[in-house]
Order: sequence, then C-alpha cells, then structure tokens
Amino acid sequence: MASFSLVTSSVPKFAHVGGAFARRCMNKQTTVFLAAGPRRYIQASSHEEASVAAAKEAAKEAKAAGQNIKDNAASAAENVTQKTKEMAGKVSETAQDVADKAKQTVQDAWGTAKDTAQKAKDTVVGKAEESKNCVKEKAEEVKKSMNDKLN
Repeated sequence: MASFSLVTSSVPKFAHVGGAFARRCMNKQTTVFLAAGPRRYIQASSHEEASVAAAKEAAKEAKAAGQNIKDNAASAAENVTQKTKEMAGKVSETAQDVADKAKQTVQDAWGTAKDTAQKAKDTVVGKAEESKNCVKEKAEEVKKSMNDKLN
C-alpha cells in the first residue's frame, strides 16, 4: 500500500503555498512530490519564519476564497431576488387579467339581462296592445249589434 503525507513543514525547500504531497512506494525508496498549486517560494532565514510566512500566505488565500464564496452567495441572492420580483410581476399581471376577464363577464351578463328584460317588456307591451285592439274591435261589434237590434 502507498502512504500519503503532507510535506510542507518537514522539507523547508518545498514549503510553498498549496502544499506538496509525497508518495513513497513500499518496494522502492523513491519519493515523488506533486504540487497542488502554483509554486511560490518563500525566502526565510529560518524554518520558523518559513512556517509563519506560509501560514500568512495560506490565511490570505483562505480570505480570498472566503471573499469569492461571499461574492458568489451575494450574486446568487441577487438572482433569487430578481427572479422573485419577475414572478411577482407575472402574478400581478395574471391577477389583473383575471380581474379584467371577470369584469367583462359581469358586464356581458348585465347586458344580456337588460336585453332579455327589454324583450320581455316589448313582448308584454305588444300582447297588451293586441289585447286592447281586440277588446276595441269586440266592443265595436257589440255596439253595432246593439244598434242593429234597436233599429
């Protein structure tokens, strides 16, 4: 089996930001270093200064990564806010359309009711006129008939 270990503090020569991994094979005595990030060499007069400088550099990178995450979160929040505003506008438009359609439906129903009432009135007035004329005609016939009998 292979073993992995982080080698930034034990080998000052390779103490750069991003760290280096060493892999040692069980059968061979070879070691391979793989850099995980860009190589930044820190000039230091002692192992302690190198560790402090590496820690400061790591803190800077962590701060930059945190800022990047914060910016991404703010951007995502802005996108959500924008989408929410757009959806609210669409809901408002839809509600307005529904209200307009309901108003139109009520107006159409009122117009139909008025037309129906007018037709009923015209029909009743027409029937009353016919009845009146019929009664007049019958009254005249009765009058003539009575005049003929008296004469």
